[in-house]
Amino acid sequence: RDIVLASHLKPLEKKDKVGPKATVLWNPCAAPTKAPQASEVEMPQELDRLPRTSAEFYRDWRRCLKSSKEKYQLLLELGGQALGRIFQADLGFGLLGEFLVVLAENTHHQHREAVLQILQSLSGTKRFGLNVDLLSESEKESGRDLFRKLRSMSRDQGSAGHPSGPAGCGAEREAPLMDSSLRKDTEERMVMELMTRYQVN
Repeated sequence: RDIVLASHLKPLEKKDKVGPKATVLWNPCAAPTKAPQASEVEMPQELDRLPRTSAEFYRDWRRCLKSSKEKYQLLLELGGQALGRIFQADLGFGLLGEFLVVLAENTHHQHREAVLQILQSLSGTKRFGLNVDLLSESEKESGRDLFRKLRSMSRDQGSAGHPSGPAGCGAEREAPLMDSSLRKDTEERMVMELMTRYQVN
């Protein structure tokens, strides 16, 4: 077991400096924290690359990501398509509930489409229905909270997309407003469909 837990460690060589100014990272899960950069979504310093398999995802999710925000950033960085591919065979027990909690705690208006894609991809994984049935009550509540936020964002976006102005500008605005309205209706249908899949009522 200890060998497996230390499988990510890399041996140091003679040329590697060991001291206060060590340049070799032998344990990526214990990397020193650096000053945050001016980035809206920044991956934790511990991750040198995104996970590509379910085993890599479990390792990074459990060991290297300490906060809810870091886990949220990983989900956004991977996106719905990659997550659907990683968990195509099976979404590990308990992960769906953790995803719902993390998304509910951190979702922002500017990430709404990305979050919807993540939820849609996860709903297409095998044994998804069983994972939903096994959600705890607190995880189900997080799911309800998440979808409440997503629907609220949709309403806010709809009201913001209909600016008032002189009647003479109506012709120029008609097409963009129709596109915006159609997109809003499509997203709203997606949200309602996902609420059914996630058994949110």
